[in-house]
Amino acid sequence: MFNRKSIYALNKKDPNAIVYTDADGNLIRLTCDDFACAAEFRRWKDWSDSDLRKEENADHKQSDNSISLEVLSEEATAVVSIEDEYMEQISADEAAVLVRLLRQGLSSHLTETQRRRLWKYCVEGKPVRLIAKEECAYRNAVWKSIQAAKEKMFKFLVETGCAKPRFRRDR
Repeated sequence: MFNRKSIYALNKKDPNAIVYTDADGNLIRLTCDDFACAAEFRRWKDWSDSDLRKEENADHKQSDNSISLEVLSEEATAVVSIEDEYMEQISADEAAVLVRLLRQGLSSHLTETQRRRLWKYCVEGKPVRLIAKEECAYRNAVWKSIQAAKEKMFKFLVETGCAKPRFRRDR
């Protein structure tokens, strides 16, 4: 995008002066009167024009091939990128595989009682005390049943490669 306030543009626009900024950012104009002769002014004017053009072109290499996010609408910047869609697809595929494995583990590796209690505890969020009350069982028995179900499911997930084995220190 062409910047009308760039030093190059200001210098090029004014053929009777060399325009530049000082260290404080103030615009300075050197005219023919500031030089010993018109030839000296013309030499430095040509040099400043070509030097500032090189700088301007170097600055444009990046900006000419890009667009500022400020000029885009909010809807345009809210579009999901292809990378995000791909990662979501991978996550959805992994989730589907994990659900299938969990169903397989629940149905083939747990007893009916363990499956029912683990479901109430993990999915429904019921405390052990309430599960024991509903099933007219001892709390300790329900707790042990849930712990055994968790261990079996963890072992199953390790065997299928979905979980890493735990290492315990020898006692």
